[in-house]
Amino acid sequence: MELRPKYLKSQVLGVASLVLILGLISFGVAECRKSGTIEPFDYPAISCRKHNAVLTDFGGVGDGKTSNTEAFKSAIDHLSQFAPHGGSQLIVPPGKWLTGSFNLTSHFTLYLHQEAVILGSQDESEWPLVEILPSYGRGRDAPAGRYSSLIFGTNLTDVVITGDNGTIDGQGEYWWNRFHKAELNYTRPYMIEIMYSDQVQISNITLVNSPSWNVHPIYSSNVLIQGLTILAPVDSPNTDGIDPDSCTNTRIEDCFIVSGDDCIAVKSGWDQYGIKFGRPTQHLIIRRLTCISPDSAVIALGSEMSGGIQDVRAEEITAINSQSAVRIKTAPGRGAYVKDIYVRTITMKTMKYVFWMTGSYNSHPDNGSDPRALPLIENINYRDWVAENVTQTARLEGIEGDPFKGICISNVTVELSDDPKKLQWNCTNIVGVSSNVIPKPCDLLPEKKSVDCPYPDDKLPIDDVQLKTCSFKGTHY
Repeated sequence: MELRPKYLKSQVLGVASLVLILGLISFGVAECRKSGTIEPFDYPAISCRKHNAVLTDFGGVGDGKTSNTEAFKSAIDHLSQFAPHGGSQLIVPPGKWLTGSFNLTSHFTLYLHQEAVILGSQDESEWPLVEILPSYGRGRDAPAGRYSSLIFGTNLTDVVITGDNGTIDGQGEYWWNRFHKAELNYTRPYMIEIMYSDQVQISNITLVNSPSWNVHPIYSSNVLIQGLTILAPVDSPNTDGIDPDSCTNTRIEDCFIVSGDDCIAVKSGWDQYGIKFGRPTQHLIIRRLTCISPDSAVIALGSEMSGGIQDVRAEEITAINSQSAVRIKTAPGRGAYVKDIYVRTITMKTMKYVFWMTGSYNSHPDNGSDPRALPLIENINYRDWVAENVTQTARLEGIEGDPFKGICISNVTVELSDDPKKLQWNCTNIVGVSSNVIPKPCDLLPEKKSVDCPYPDDKLPIDDVQLKTCSFKGTHY
């Protein structure tokens, strides 16, 4: 994504700074403790576990300096034997636990105590290389391979990452600097990546300073993401919040994200590689999201959407000092589709754009992209939005000969900034309707009286997932 100078309004900077300061204060509480007691606690999860362990049982040292990579690996390797016997959970106790990448196992819970901080190692030897994603064909930072994520899992069933708002700090500045200096031969690690998995829960933790994307479920199904706080400097490169990628049945709710990139980026593969892999992101719910992202979108659809994106339902969204609310990003060569998109009840304060669709997002993996592979963008429904302090209401740019169609915008009120763009609706190659929208839309979205753009009233299967109350009986460590 193109990087541009950052500018925050003073009141929003104050909010973000307060959040970051509070986070730093919490880090100070989590000092190294040679021994202690973990009191009993309950927590909500998709599955409860019969077997328990604490990281210190496997030689973990929470001083913020000693590597715990082998402790995490040994603990999870030992606990994996209990997968068919009631599953297991690993408790990360109070302390600062420096580690490189480690892999999860099935029927397993990783639980972070409130005063636990997992720190990402800055020793590249602790980040093994993993294969390039088949739907991308290359790394995002470099053509060669990619570093494994800090917390990684593949081909898993029933895996939970949760806590009492414990923290994972990727210490990403090391990686951001290398990225800016073009010193990377491989793609930066993500914070959490779960691949080819089913029944995934990521909830009630704080993620700060990821080297790149924060949460990346890919090629997975039945994914539940709840109660995350994700913080990164607004000038940090590619620190997307949550990126559901070629996933089916995903629910994202009650998250607060400050990001240097899109807060949520919905993806499904890149050009010919994504077309060949052919796995869409579909049946996605996003609700009760708060986002601050001055140079990116609150919710982005694409640009890597070559496996298709369908049936996205978003509601109760708060956007503060962000570049755009929902942005569709695509280009010739992407192929596939973005369709059946439903977004309602967004409240926005200080925005560059409210509506943004881009048909010329021309970043491609290599020279093998086929410009004849045109994307289908249709049935896009936006309703019940309110915005204030907006520079430009809409920038809607389809593709010549391949217009974005079936666009419906209704019941929207936009209050402009003190220095707005003269042209409020910049529209090309789109087809749709509008109803009760202020300021008046462009001629390509003619007024149609008394229209409410649709929002589905059926329930998706992921909404039927109910959490159990799980318990830990407490221990000394």
